[in-house]
Amino acid sequence: MLTDARVNFTQYNEPYVSITFNRQGDRKFAQLTGEHVGERMAIVLDNVVFSAPVIREKIEGGRAQISGSFTTEESHDLAIILRAGALPAPVKIVEERTVGPTLGRDSVDQGLASILIGGAMVLLFMGIYYKGFGWLANMAVMLNVLMLMAALAMLQATLTMPGIAGAVLLMGMSVDANVLIFERIREELRLGKTPLAAIDHGYSRAFATILDSHITTLITGIVLYIFGTGPVRGFAVTLSVGLVISMYTAVFVTRVVLDMLLQGRHVKKLSV
Repeated sequence: MLTDARVNFTQYNEPYVSITFNRQGDRKFAQLTGEHVGERMAIVLDNVVFSAPVIREKIEGGRAQISGSFTTEESHDLAIILRAGALPAPVKIVEERTVGPTLGRDSVDQGLASILIGGAMVLLFMGIYYKGFGWLANMAVMLNVLMLMAALAMLQATLTMPGIAGAVLLMGMSVDANVLIFERIREELRLGKTPLAAIDHGYSRAFATILDSHITTLITGIVLYIFGTGPVRGFAVTLSVGLVISMYTAVFVTRVVLDMLLQGRHVKKLSV
């Protein structure tokens, strides 16, 4: 007969739980409270008493308040228990499992090791294959990781295995964007363009491809967040935030650094 239970606050910012009954519940609750003023009424779920507030007066109108020396968290817990008790299906615990902190810690440690090993191999390959431009891309990758960690800290997100998987994917996406730009610069150089013109055309012509790949992946991340739960959402958040950061560093940060390095210089050859 309980239709709703939610947390509200008094004018002194003290939390209380507001409950609402249907018509049948309104009549029965008014009768019950009228007959037991000054007595305690237990709130029981699955044979466990979670709270036992005192009935101060006869309560009519289908609405009531449960107040006391609650913390906000305790009020939320009580509201959840009341809403759960309103469900028509009984709750039966079929099985309980407890995962120790050691197992979770081992998974996170292995995930971090994969980032370090995979990241080192990517950075080494980029530095060897693309030379000076490769090390510029490496700087962008490291900046990506730092900005991602800062964003997750700002969002108060917990680093889990799905989140680590998203970070690993971010490194690949970041390198991929830089590879597209560098290969485009190489093509422009083979066509006889000057180094500065090749850089300008390389960034401008690779931009559409990078934007397309990032937007399509971002749409996937948004869908995962909307329809996913738990670990899937953690992966989606890391992926989506990382994509925005990757786009920024690949297209804008590396270009600004290049312009600063080449400003006022007569460049005849690029290390790409």
